[in-house]
Amino acid sequence: MAISLTAVALLTTAVLMLSVELAAGYTFSSRLIHGFSDEAVSFWASKGKSMTWPKRESVEHMRLLLSNDWKRQRLKLGSQKQLLFPSEGSETHFYGNDLSWLHYVWIDIGTPNASFLVALDAGSDLLWLPCNCVQCAPLSSSNYSMLLPLCSLVFGASIMQDKDLNEYSPARSSSSKHLSCSHQLCELGPNCRSPKEHCPYTVNYYSENTSSSGFLFEDQLHLTSVGGHEHQGSVLAPIVIGCGSKQSGNYLSGAAPDGVMGLGPGEISVPSLLAKSGFVPHSFSLCFGKSNSGTIFFGDSGPENQRRSSFVSLDGNYNTYVVEVQHYCVGGTCPKQSGFQALVDSGSSFTFLPSEIFTKVVTEFDEQMNATRLAIEDFPCCYKASSQGLLNIPSMKLLLAANQSFVIQNPMFTISSGQGDNFYCVGLLPIEGMIGIIGQNFMEGYQLVFDWENMKLGWSRSKCQDIGGTAKVSPTPPPSGLTSNPLPTTEQQRNPGGHAVAPAIAGKATPKPSAASLLAVSWHYTMSSLLFSLVVWLPYLI
Repeated sequence: MAISLTAVALLTTAVLMLSVELAAGYTFSSRLIHGFSDEAVSFWASKGKSMTWPKRESVEHMRLLLSNDWKRQRLKLGSQKQLLFPSEGSETHFYGNDLSWLHYVWIDIGTPNASFLVALDAGSDLLWLPCNCVQCAPLSSSNYSMLLPLCSLVFGASIMQDKDLNEYSPARSSSSKHLSCSHQLCELGPNCRSPKEHCPYTVNYYSENTSSSGFLFEDQLHLTSVGGHEHQGSVLAPIVIGCGSKQSGNYLSGAAPDGVMGLGPGEISVPSLLAKSGFVPHSFSLCFGKSNSGTIFFGDSGPENQRRSSFVSLDGNYNTYVVEVQHYCVGGTCPKQSGFQALVDSGSSFTFLPSEIFTKVVTEFDEQMNATRLAIEDFPCCYKASSQGLLNIPSMKLLLAANQSFVIQNPMFTISSGQGDNFYCVGLLPIEGMIGIIGQNFMEGYQLVFDWENMKLGWSRSKCQDIGGTAKVSPTPPPSGLTSNPLPTTEQQRNPGGHAVAPAIAGKATPKPSAASLLAVSWHYTMSSLLFSLVVWLPYLI
């Protein structure tokens, strides 16, 4: 008996009939219609969704078609290894204890552009800046003396003494726009009195009592492109910014005084929005050099010979960069049944292990080092070299899924007592629960690739080569009468299930369906699911 399965697929470029007949007598057919046609409107109406397209052959209709062409071109460039990085340059900076052991990068926002030194955080999603400040950290350069040498290089010695960190002002940027409560990225929209109100936000971080709150805006991020078939050039990318009028906790005491760039996989993050707009694939790399500097590149998939391990779900959801650690090794000892899950978080200065695992690791260090353990302030696992000689520091590595080894370049750091004594501390701390955190100290000497497109974490040893920016290069303007690279539309922000996509709250990003959940219970159900996916997504991919 022949079974026929028919589906309608919407395209922006063609009207076709597709029929596939299998040897077993099963026939599958798919009728492809224009994504912006009257028939497409009728199709969405039958699904309970109200859609309106510009009148055929109108200026608005042509703009819509042209915007899809631009997206296709950008996607093609992205597939040819085009990379993006901040217009100030790809170099990241590390200031140690002076700025809470985080890595930072200079970015330019708005029109005219203003510069901000933002902390890089792969454990959260939102890019927020101090803005219309009610409660913010001080921004005067007199509070951050370690920035002065950097300012002399970036901004010129003549203005070095006058260079302060910036406060974002939407009123001073002609490209700034309010994000309304009705927007798909407004998580707190249901709490607004009117859908036209300005969308508020609040982000709570893992650190106790640490948060940022204010309102969401759309503005332009200045980037530089390199690779593909184009020479190095300037790019203006639409992004969402948190106008952070009120900060609390660590953000008032030295951490990220000029804002945070969330790099998580949530829909509101910079990597996600760059991918949604078709500039580059949904991936980026962070390199952590041994000389207190590194690099960041958007769209980077890493070298072919890098090691890779898949991201795994957290509580059933794919919402952040979590990997499976099968077991650890200290020296030549690799205990069995020592596995755990770990969040890969560039915003965490140190590495945290579940308490039970931490105790076992510390015991191994005690047995293999020729020194007595002692606690130095908040660090419970420190050692002082004996008069007989240097410490015997064992190696350490994590074995991730697929038998991929992640060797820790330097598991220890030094603390000075102020009296000439140096103590060597293991860069590990205990954490409650069974989810650990791989922090910056374990990433040193590596380029890490966060490839959400393929759900992989990649890593390879690297010297972190910087590429200078093109801050003074003017971006190519769009054709007259057309807006430049708009923020992805509300419909483009919807997930396949049609649910609203909300900004993540520091590590609680939008869930991503498990790859396993796509397996159908039977082959004909699989085919119908794939055809339905074609219906939903082709208008935005073509």
